[in-house]
Amino acid sequence: MIITVTPLNPNPKPKPKASQSRSYFLVFLALSLNCIAMSDSAAKTLDSEALSSAPAASIQIVYTEKPHDEEPEAYHIRTLSAVLGSEDAAKEALVYSYKSAASGFSAKLTPEQVAEISKQPGVLQVVPDRKLQLHSGPNRLQ
Repeated sequence: MIITVTPLNPNPKPKPKASQSRSYFLVFLALSLNCIAMSDSAAKTLDSEALSSAPAASIQIVYTEKPHDEEPEAYHIRTLSAVLGSEDAAKEALVYSYKSAASGFSAKLTPEQVAEISKQPGVLQVVPDRKLQLHSGPNRLQ
């Protein structure tokens, strides 16, 4: 009688070498870091899109009635404070206070703040600030 012995695993796989395991680990680490970096940049993109969708403040000229018994700049800051919530925020938003030819001020305001300040007592009109170019002078009349 002939008995043949066959191994349990006829084609045993060789164990990975230490350098091969290290290579797999480095590839895994690189892919993981890349995924983290991509998710972080995607989050930053979403944050910047959210910020860019917020209405931007622009300089507005606010015409007001001439204040009685109060300095014009103090009146303008008080009017702005009613909309912006604090005197510090009003001082930061105030660009210029008009006192001589017109009564009013210019300030950095969002569209929502423009709508709200337009309803304040003593406010006559709110218009966006515009830069105009003169068309006079040499070489401009051609």
